[in-house]
Amino acid sequence: MLHVYTYKEGLLSRLAHDLRLSVPRFEVVLEGGAVTAWFDPASARVEGVATGDRVDAQRLSAGDRASIEAIVRNEVLGTELVRFSGRMAGTRPEGVAGCLTLQPLVGGRPGPVGRGDLHLPVGLEPGHVYVETTIVPSRFGVRPYRAMGGTLRLADRWRLVLRLPWAGGELAQAHQRWAGVL
Repeated sequence: MLHVYTYKEGLLSRLAHDLRLSVPRFEVVLEGGAVTAWFDPASARVEGVATGDRVDAQRLSAGDRASIEAIVRNEVLGTELVRFSGRMAGTRPEGVAGCLTLQPLVGGRPGPVGRGDLHLPVGLEPGHVYVETTIVPSRFGVRPYRAMGGTLRLADRWRLVLRLPWAGGELAQAHQRWAGVL
């Protein structure tokens, strides 16, 4: 599952929270070193208030979570799939180099398609393969969310953590498909 960490900033940031969202609807395909993936931002769910890697699911009410999820769908990312296409880099491999494509909302309407090159570090641990990186959403056309006249806003950085089950073997030679559904 993909986890997205967002960070608050601005004059009234003490009234807001750093958050962790999950994106349970996705597909990642690894085919002999080629990687393709899509993630459905409409499936994003607020898990809770994040402090580092810890998440407090009790600090937000169900109504607050639903409101934030609606903002993600209706004001930030919309419902267009986020896509990534790339290739394993290196012999170990130490990462995936590719292109991220998304179509954010601008003023509540689909904006221009944002594309950008990414190098994603890949890690292996017993039973899992994972990718963890920080991206700058504005590089892909996503304007940082602002409220209360800009005194409360999200920082222009998201921490992305994708952890998938892995039975072992050579990643660069693997043929694997992971999918998540609600």
